[in-house]
Amino acid sequence: MYTKILMSRGTLTWVFMIALFTAVGSEIKILPFYDTTFRFGLGSIIFFLCTLLKPTPIILAGVMTSIVTTIFRVTINYSTQDISLIDSIFAHVPAAIFYLLFAICLHQLNIHQFREKPLKLGLLVAFSEVISNLGEQLARFLVQSYNFVFIHDFLILLAVALLRSFFVVGIYSSILIAEQKKRVQEMLNVGSDLYVETLYLKKSMNHIETITASGFDLYRQLKNQGYRAESLQALHIAQEIHEVKKDSQRIYAGISKIVGEKSYGSIRLSELLHYIEDGNRKYSELLGKDILFKINFDIDFQTEEHIALLALLNNLTANAIEAIEEHGVISIAIQQQEDDTVITVCDNGKGISQSELSIIFEPGYTTKYNVEGVAATGIGLSHVATLIAKLNGTITVESHNQKTMFKIIIPTQTIQTGET
Repeated sequence: MYTKILMSRGTLTWVFMIALFTAVGSEIKILPFYDTTFRFGLGSIIFFLCTLLKPTPIILAGVMTSIVTTIFRVTINYSTQDISLIDSIFAHVPAAIFYLLFAICLHQLNIHQFREKPLKLGLLVAFSEVISNLGEQLARFLVQSYNFVFIHDFLILLAVALLRSFFVVGIYSSILIAEQKKRVQEMLNVGSDLYVETLYLKKSMNHIETITASGFDLYRQLKNQGYRAESLQALHIAQEIHEVKKDSQRIYAGISKIVGEKSYGSIRLSELLHYIEDGNRKYSELLGKDILFKINFDIDFQTEEHIALLALLNNLTANAIEAIEEHGVISIAIQQQEDDTVITVCDNGKGISQSELSIIFEPGYTTKYNVEGVAATGIGLSHVATLIAKLNGTITVESHNQKTMFKIIIPTQTIQTGET
């Protein structure tokens, strides 16, 4: 019950904000017809955009906007001009009729069902605005003895309605596209994390398989030697480990299905680099480091291997960020060399000693430890090498004078999808 009250208050607050913003915005105006208070303002633009951005009881918003707009305009008129209160009310009531009719039209058309069809949405809202403007003009004709619209007046109404409607649709589409890109980036990051976890899980399953086999072998040896109690204990341990393996298999199957379906489609390398730069810039800011990212690519094509590429490049870039003390530069470049795609990740951090260059891709290698001295977890360079091997590629590293460069070479046909 309390939640419903809060929701109702929130809705009423939003409706009142729409009404207030619309009333204020309508004062930014032009007067197209010299002998009337009819105006073209930002009011209808604000009203339409607000109802698009958030689910709104449009009829209620229309009623509230009509009342607030009328009060707002009458107050301004009465306080700044030598006009009676009644005359001021009659002068601005037609504007209230406009917002009522506009809200009714938007409600009847159910505009939210056309949010992803900008052309149709723009035309329908323009039609709604023309109808509402004609209703306002008719009210002015009845109240103020104003001459009703002629053909050239109607054309002005139509042109302005189209302009305002598609202006709002353009703004909304831009917001929608930005939100969609944000969601895609979030899904890609989740997908790359899941992809990496499948590698860890597969490795663990292989280890569990080996332990299970060793457990059963120990059970048979103890049984053959007459150690009944010990053999049963070994058998019990092997069976428990086998249950863990089955649970791991179920988890692995579920994650593999999500990652393997490639439900994210294909994206271009340039877009992938944008996601990597954006995400790692935020990571560098989180660590309080001032890092300049330089992104270059001589080729650009669609790829369905973006999950693997995102996982390995995110890891290399994150490692580069951690290797830089306070200020630095990270460069990521993609080039075409004959039949191969060459990706380089360079940084001017603390570098890697020559003695470590030969072992950094070995399983278990890490230079990161927490305050308790526990080694860090994560994908690790060994898994970067595994990801690249799955793409039939190779990776090498060079480090001189605090400058480190990882160079990845992958056959282009392995990662390229569709037309370039």
